[in-house]
Formats: sequence, structure tokens, C-alpha cells
Amino acid sequence: MTDFNHQQTAHCESGAVAALLRHNGLDLSEPMVFGLSSALTYAYIPLVRVGGMPLLAYRMPPGRIIRGLSKRLGIRFHFQRFRNPKDGTVALDKYLEQGSPVGLQASVYWLPYFPENMRFHFNAHNMVAYGKEGDDYLISDPTFEQPVRADVASLQRARFVKGMLAPKGLIYYPETITQTPDLTAAIPRAIRSTANMMTRTPLPFIGVSGIRHVARHMDKLSPANEHYNKLLIGHMVRMQEEIGTGGAGFRFLFASFLQESAHLLSHEGLAQAADQFTDAGDEWRRFALYAAKMLKGRTALDYSKLATQLRTVADMEQQGYRQLLELKLR
Repeated sequence: MTDFNHQQTAHCESGAVAALLRHNGLDLSEPMVFGLSSALTYAYIPLVRVGGMPLLAYRMPPGRIIRGLSKRLGIRFHFQRFRNPKDGTVALDKYLEQGSPVGLQASVYWLPYFPENMRFHFNAHNMVAYGKEGDDYLISDPTFEQPVRADVASLQRARFVKGMLAPKGLIYYPETITQTPDLTAAIPRAIRSTANMMTRTPLPFIGVSGIRHVARHMDKLSPANEHYNKLLIGHMVRMQEEIGTGGAGFRFLFASFLQESAHLLSHEGLAQAADQFTDAGDEWRRFALYAAKMLKGRTALDYSKLATQLRTVADMEQQGYRQLLELKLR
């Protein structure tokens, strides 16, 4: 068993990556990992379905945090996938016997330490395996307050589940790490990348334009299709608040990144932008609150009110990204 420093974090992928880097000598906070990888986004993709509903994303696809951070800081990660589950288990055991913690991708649904009411079919959950005792793997799962355990059979099933984002037994770990990365150069590039993607993409389903597109769609919902509309609104709330960190949570994480960057770069403008994104996160939460009350019958179903709240979010985020671009960071 390796001596591993477990920390609970806001999001699984950024938390797992931060933990692996910390174990290997590079201590970056989770918000810094998230921000440097330019992982913040918004996307509404009706052609891709999740449970029969359009895909809504508040962060870049799984794996982007690792790839984005590698690009910004010159960190090289090693990745392994397996066709045969037994080969994947043998490889995992070998790394742990060598005293090397590794990142894993797995399905939340089959992880035995998740309470039943928290299990759902999401195949891109990240955690770190750092040891093995008997038939149990020792797991540092960033979403839990304390380290957890998973038996061999359950973890193998979770790592080799089929379907969208099938993990295929993914194992990853940092191979090459720059112990003193130039954050003063990496931070401005990451901020510009995020702001440009959210405000200047030509695709109408992405970024701030995507938020406004969903608001227009909400305005056009027909009262005659109330059953479907409720399913759609419930899906929006679930994707925002329950899948991973959620839309509001990612905005708070980005705000923390900007606050930390303001300190590192001695730039007050970044601290002011951080406040803007904290407020944007609050408005996302307000949208979820309005929607939840309507779905529970506590208030009347009002599509126009929900659309207006989404426009408030879009205006607030656009103002924040414009602030960042106007700072002309080097």
C-alpha cells in the first residue's frame, strides 16, 4: 500500500489529475488544474441523446482536462486501454505492486461504495487506485470525503462496462512532469482559450450562443406537450446539478481559478472577473431552483420565466468573458 494523500474535490477528473500530480511532486490546486486545461464550456447538442434527451454539457468532454493540462504545462501522461478485462486487472495489480498510484476511468453505476440512490449510468468517472489489501482495492475517489474500497470483481465490472464513453479499463498516470512550470505564461493562454471558445465560436449550440439558443427553445415549448416538457426540464436540472460538478459548480471552480491566478499574477482585474463568474454560478443555481419548484408543483409551470433566467445567465457569462479578453493578459 502506497502512502497517498487523499483530498475531496469538486470534480472527479480535475481532482484525480491534481492528486496524481501532487503525489509526483507538482502541487497544483484543483481549480488551477481545471482552469489551465480550458475545461469550462457550454454545449447543447440535440443530435446526441442521453436517456432520450439532448446532451447538455457544462465542461469539455472527458479526457480534456488531462490533454489540456498536458498541452499547457508540457506534462506527458501514459494511457493504457485493454480489450480483455483480465489483462486490465493484471496491469492494475502490477502498478500497485510497484507502489505506483494510477488514475482509472469507470462507471459510477457499478462502483460498490456509491450509495444506491447516487448510482447512474455514467461511464467516465475518474478516481485513483493507490493500493490493494486482500480482495479490496484502495481507492481515492475525489467525490468522497474519505478513501474508499472496491472489491476486485466490482471494480473490473465498472472499468469494462459497455456503452457511450466506455472506459475499456483505462489506466493513466503522469510520465514526465515539469516541477516548476511557467504559470505566468500558461494562465493567460488558458483564459484566452476559454473566453474565445465561449464567445467567438461560430457554432450556435456552443458557448454563450448555446445558452441563448436553449432559452429560445424554452420559449417555444408548447403547453400541449407538458409531459415531454417536464421530462426535458428535469433532464436539464439533472445534467446541471447532478452529473459531475454541474453547471453552477464548474462556474464556481473557474472563479476559484481566476482568484488564484489574480494572486499569482498580481492582477486585480482577474479578481473582479472571478466575482462575475461566482455570480454566474449563483444564477445557474437560481435557474435550477425555479425549475425544481415548477416540477414539484410548488409554482406554476412557466417556460418564459425559465427562458428569461437562462438569458440572465448568458448575459452575465458574456460580460465575464469580455472582461477577461479586455484585460489583454500576456
